[in-house]
Amino acid sequence: MSDALSAALATLFADLNIARDAVYVANGGAPVLVRIVARRADVVTDFGDARLWSETTRVDLRVAEVPAPRPGDRIEIDGDVFLIQGEPVRDRERLVWTVDLRPS
Repeated sequence: MSDALSAALATLFADLNIARDAVYVANGGAPVLVRIVARRADVVTDFGDARLWSETTRVDLRVAEVPAPRPGDRIEIDGDVFLIQGEPVRDRERLVWTVDLRPS
């Protein structure tokens, strides 16, 4: 099943309507061209009686392209530079990283 899932992910990340090109730069490393799937969802957080709204930028990266992303690594998307914040999370099949980004 892993081979079928890997093939399906490769198709999704190659789709021009779903994924896009980005540049991943590990802290102290060389730039690498990667494909990402962007998730720019808004988050609403309850804080006492208040509800706080914040924009978030999350992207999915293939483990095959970025084996070990770390907080502080950089991702450039369409000229905008973001830093990975927090610990990246891998999916159950260990094929995709989801990372939270903040503007640099």
